[in-house]
Amino acid sequence: MANTINSIEFIGKNGQSVRLRHAEEEDAKNIIEAVNEIITSGTYIQKERARSEKEEIEFIKEMKRLNNMYTVIEMSGEIVGIARVIRGELEMKRHIGLFRTWMIQSAQQNGIGTEVMKYTLKWCEDHNLHKLCLTVFSSNGLAQKLYERYGFVTEGTQREQVLIDNKYEDEIFMAYFFA
Repeated sequence: MANTINSIEFIGKNGQSVRLRHAEEEDAKNIIEAVNEIITSGTYIQKERARSEKEEIEFIKEMKRLNNMYTVIEMSGEIVGIARVIRGELEMKRHIGLFRTWMIQSAQQNGIGTEVMKYTLKWCEDHNLHKLCLTVFSSNGLAQKLYERYGFVTEGTQREQVLIDNKYEDEIFMAYFFA
């Protein structure tokens, strides 16, 4: 088992305490509530419905079993988002991970994304990943800039891949390569 960070704590730009830690089964209900808030806002999440509590608990168990990263983002003790890395299941793809993250709107713009990136990249290094992949919608310039600042490069674009608010948007594929 890799020697990796379990949790970190810091103060967000808004002065509130923030903690990044492994998701636990008892977090399922609060994760679902945050997912529903983001789905309602209608932007930048690739979900149309939250998992049931039972499904979320099973997902958390499966992430642990497969030694993937599933991290909750807590602000002042409340779950406001997640970050996860799902490693390739096939042996030939075990060196890569697929990164997903989201936060409720009120948690954004507080410097949390920067800490999530540091935490995630450290986790990937500790687990000997060679490449971390993600996708981002073309209208989410803030996220694109964050990823570029951390060394992600654009690998390709799928034009008009998603339909958001009756408007087609591109989906940009980005990757970070570990030395």
